[in-house]
Amino acid sequence: MKKILFATKNPAKVKYYADELKKYGYEIYTISDLNVDIDVEENGKDGVENAIIKAKAYQNICNMITISIDDNLYFEDLEEDKQPGTNVRRVNGKRLNDEEMLKHYTNLVKEYGRNGERLNAVWVKGVAIYDGKNIITSSFKRNKIYFTNTPSKIVHEGYPLDSISFVEKYNKYISELNKEELSNYKNEEGNNDIFNFIIDTLNKIE
Repeated sequence: MKKILFATKNPAKVKYYADELKKYGYEIYTISDLNVDIDVEENGKDGVENAIIKAKAYQNICNMITISIDDNLYFEDLEEDKQPGTNVRRVNGKRLNDEEMLKHYTNLVKEYGRNGERLNAVWVKGVAIYDGKNIITSSFKRNKIYFTNTPSKIVHEGYPLDSISFVEKYNKYISELNKEELSNYKNEEGNNDIFNFIIDTLNKIE
């Protein structure tokens, strides 16, 4: 297995990508695995810039090929100063836990959503891979979904917004999709494009 560092402290994100990349012969490590602690100021203007910042910071300390994925969130018809953008978890300088995130985003829906019930959203993922010399990046825009003002009873640790993200095709929240539905949904959302980019890039720089 080839060892790769993942620049995140989110265990849910690590597990998802680790399980997928293992199929291609890559073993994913985190700073917790290496008994290292890193606090990175993510002050880029978009997801790609933040991904670059994190990838370089983690690689410089751990000296391993590093993957960084930064999730950005944008709402339809919401003023720029209200957009989460690069600060999905950080609001007014505070990093929110899962429960606080649900409260904040359901309140956004109630205040700005259609009839206080629905707010259209788009995720944009910035990806950066750094080997200490080369930095390779890409950006991936997801399909439109909508957030609701009432969470599902099923909440994914590390991904709380899955429980207010509604997928019309399945008439379910993301957190309620079964394994097959979730796999199909992620494929439709372009996750294969992200994995293909990661694998192609790793093959080039190794």
